[in-house]
Amino acid sequence: MKVFKFGGASVNSIERIQNLPAILQRSAGEKLVIIVSAMGKTTNALEKVAEAFFAGKKDEALQLFEQVKQQHLTTAKYLLVTHYLACETQLRDFFTEVEWLLHDKPVRDYDYYYDQVVCAGELFSTAIVSAFLNEKGITNKWLDVRDIFRTDNDFRDAAIDWPFTQQVVAQTVQPLFNQYDILLTQGFIGATSENESTTLGREGSDYTAAVFANMLDAESQTIWKDVESVMNADPKQFPEAVPMYELNYNEVIEMAYYGAQVIHPKTIKPLQNKGIPLLVKCFLDPNLPGTVIHNQPVHHLPPVIVLKENQVLVQMSSRDFSFIGEQHVGNIYQLFEKLHIKPNLTQNGAISFLCVLDDRSDKIEKLALEASAFLDVQVQKELSLLTVLHYSKEVFEKLTAGKTILLRQQTPETIQLLLSVQKG
Repeated sequence: MKVFKFGGASVNSIERIQNLPAILQRSAGEKLVIIVSAMGKTTNALEKVAEAFFAGKKDEALQLFEQVKQQHLTTAKYLLVTHYLACETQLRDFFTEVEWLLHDKPVRDYDYYYDQVVCAGELFSTAIVSAFLNEKGITNKWLDVRDIFRTDNDFRDAAIDWPFTQQVVAQTVQPLFNQYDILLTQGFIGATSENESTTLGREGSDYTAAVFANMLDAESQTIWKDVESVMNADPKQFPEAVPMYELNYNEVIEMAYYGAQVIHPKTIKPLQNKGIPLLVKCFLDPNLPGTVIHNQPVHHLPPVIVLKENQVLVQMSSRDFSFIGEQHVGNIYQLFEKLHIKPNLTQNGAISFLCVLDDRSDKIEKLALEASAFLDVQVQKELSLLTVLHYSKEVFEKLTAGKTILLRQQTPETIQLLLSVQKG
């Protein structure tokens, strides 16, 4: 049994969805779990719906959601003939789930509404893809992953209840392979014990696939992407990026920890725990070798570059120039835990504590407000966090040219730099 995950780019157009049968026919007769992400820019579009709703702009939210609805109905009409009406009925049920919420008024935190709205993207895409494959003779069983993955209620970054979910997989998912070769479901989402939708963090579809691979003892997991392999940098940011055809789990965990978007940070561990190889393949040309990730040593890797933009530096300093002691630092970390904040970098000085965070305005405002009760707080935005593994002097100089280094941390293998572009 194998697990395949198709990302948003692989289903972002009618033509690309029409390519899926040829890829799946290469694995004809094998047992597959297929995870499909939301189509193209759907997640971003639904985020705008959630933002408008939470801001009290109900009409704008409904209008934005109507655009998402029509895009998916149009896609279904172009792809489907015999299965269209059944798919449309399923889609309209999902539409109603969201619209019912949008006609209400927000009384809970933003993250809760984010998850209820944004989770719909995966439901829409999988309904259409499942119907299309069935129509093309690739029989599959559509599953709602919210009936399988039980999570806590940490909305936007929910944690899976492994014992409960493993039991559901064993009792309800595994037996379905007696009737079907292919099970198709969503990535990125789950549900609480109260049946409220949750998301597992951005790019969480890779993690969903890894959880299924672990719990079903899969032979391998394949992530189908629009790049030929794992690259040493994001080719959209660095056109000179080069492919890496072989990596080990630890290297990828390092890359993921520092924010590389190719593999989700939580994805590797469930695979590593059972020695399940991870393949990254190109859906545009399945004949390309791609990248295999395993547990063996890999040598002579190029510099690996991770650039995280939209970063915020929060500097917290003692008011009387006394040392930042254990109590202050402990209080700061308690705030991180309370507000569900995960710093990308921290640095402890004599009288100050620095942290670099993703620009989540709601959380940063709460952090600054609460920390200001016992420290002076300064916030600087529009920064970039650059991480280079296996760095060299030449690479360092090239990447920092024309930029101001605000903060620097390094080991013999890795360097991290907080950068601002010089104005003027």
